[in-house]
Amino acid sequence: KDWEDNPFPQGIELFCQPSGWQLFTERNPPTFFVAVLTDINSERHYCACFTFWEAVESANGEEEEESSSSPVQPAQLFAPKSLVLVSRLDHAEVFRNSLGLIYTIYVDGLSVSLENVIGNLLTCTIPITGGAQRTISLGAGDRQVIQTPINDSLPVSSCSVALLFRQLGITNVLYLFCAALTEHKILFLSSSYQRLTDACRALLALMFPLKYSFTYVPILPAQLLEVLSTPTPFIIGVHSIFQSETQELLDVVIADLDGGTVNVPECVHISLLPEPLLQQTREALSMVSTAASPHLQAWGSDKEIRAVFLRLFAQLLQGYRWCLHIIRIHPEPVIRFHKAAFLGQRGLTEDDFLTKVLEGMAFAGFVTERGAPYRAIDLFDELVAYEVKRMRAEEGNKQKILRHIKELAEKLYKNVSPELAGLLSMQTSDTSFSSFRRARRSRRKPSLPSR
Repeated sequence: KDWEDNPFPQGIELFCQPSGWQLFTERNPPTFFVAVLTDINSERHYCACFTFWEAVESANGEEEEESSSSPVQPAQLFAPKSLVLVSRLDHAEVFRNSLGLIYTIYVDGLSVSLENVIGNLLTCTIPITGGAQRTISLGAGDRQVIQTPINDSLPVSSCSVALLFRQLGITNVLYLFCAALTEHKILFLSSSYQRLTDACRALLALMFPLKYSFTYVPILPAQLLEVLSTPTPFIIGVHSIFQSETQELLDVVIADLDGGTVNVPECVHISLLPEPLLQQTREALSMVSTAASPHLQAWGSDKEIRAVFLRLFAQLLQGYRWCLHIIRIHPEPVIRFHKAAFLGQRGLTEDDFLTKVLEGMAFAGFVTERGAPYRAIDLFDELVAYEVKRMRAEEGNKQKILRHIKELAEKLYKNVSPELAGLLSMQTSDTSFSSFRRARRSRRKPSLPSR
């Protein structure tokens, strides 16, 4: 039975097996990935798919008798089965653990009622925000820990941003970032479904505080490949076995996550960030990649990279509130942005990149959402209101820039893991103190030999 406020998505079976439902001659190991569906109200639903393979039984006994008498035995076939969990909340690790538990109970025949486990899963209450850590049990001796973010306006990226930079490199990701902001079509290719989901999630996290408003399908099923011919912008992921069917797309930027390449067609011109912001962003990303501690590779570098892009948007959009106008002649006040005044005061009237960004759907949504004078604020609002002067004063000082990046990274991590946020601060302080001791040791004068 469907929930009244969250009906079961139509066509979900296509996303459970994006490459098509087919039999295999070998039993493949279980797989897990999260597909993202967007409904008619632009709300996203996260579909966690846990797939395993079972042997196919013969249709009738006569075929079995004939095959047993035949000298050539038919090959054993295995069919995929998918356990699917649909949620409005994005808790991939909890989804993986819950579906894995159901699979274990089913396969191993544990003395636990599957009905009770599934009932407990569907009826547990999870807060959306607030930073609370909630521990639940599905009734099989398990413990599922769910950490809610303090502020749900900040994207939750896990390690996806760091993985995207590791797969494609700084230059390629900056091309994708600029292409997404200027409303180009972007297609990810990979042999891993979860890698496709992570890459799409990472690109959206880098765009914060802007929100992507066009077609967003991290995993596109084979039956829906004609969507790639749509005239509107999109961010879509497709399995690499269909790479040959994407070669005729002349206006699509294609990123191969497995090969680490980004292909920009000749007919596509991607406007890049204005200088000196582009060079400053490259240098900051290089500093983050070289200064990252081995202990922080998993999650620290992800937040530091996002901090670089937060600083970038604060510098790019500084002073935007001075160009907002509230029109009160309508029943509801309407907020308008004076684009010409903003570009004029920044001296960027001829800049192609910023002009396209200000004319795009993402910035229009940004003005509507953040233009109101009285509302709850988040990390970006604080940064653009109070930290722009600091960034301007520290320009060119790599040590101060890196310190500011680490401060922002700690706040980003604290938003999703308040209990562990102090670890990032301790690691940063320890690294700084060690470098300080090494610097003092190198400057110490050699002592004279005693007589």
